[in-house]
Amino acid sequence: MAMGIRKNDVVEVICGDHRGARGKVLRVDRRRDLVVVEGVNMVYRHVRPTRRNPQGGRVQKEAPIHLSNVLPYDPTAGRGQRVRFAVERGPEGRVGKKRRVTVKGTTLHEMTRAERK
Repeated sequence: MAMGIRKNDVVEVICGDHRGARGKVLRVDRRRDLVVVEGVNMVYRHVRPTRRNPQGGRVQKEAPIHLSNVLPYDPTAGRGQRVRFAVERGPEGRVGKKRRVTVKGTTLHEMTRAERK
């Protein structure tokens, strides 16, 4: 299945405790459909003292959230927006569904009624 989320994309969380939060995608796990978003879903990890961390203690880090709980953020709409794929586009073939604008901001030509069929 094609994924609409890639590393370094800005996404908006649409459900859960962090609903409405925006952040950059740090990591994508395609096999388990998980994403790690910067500053979202922070958890504490209790670590033992080591040479790297002689103090030990609690370290705060981002935990993964499911891919279905985030949408790519569209700055023109001011919120997250669903993405569809257009085969005829170049390597950046992701297109915003409602506005017909790519997520990266490139506008598309208006489609005539004959082209839609």
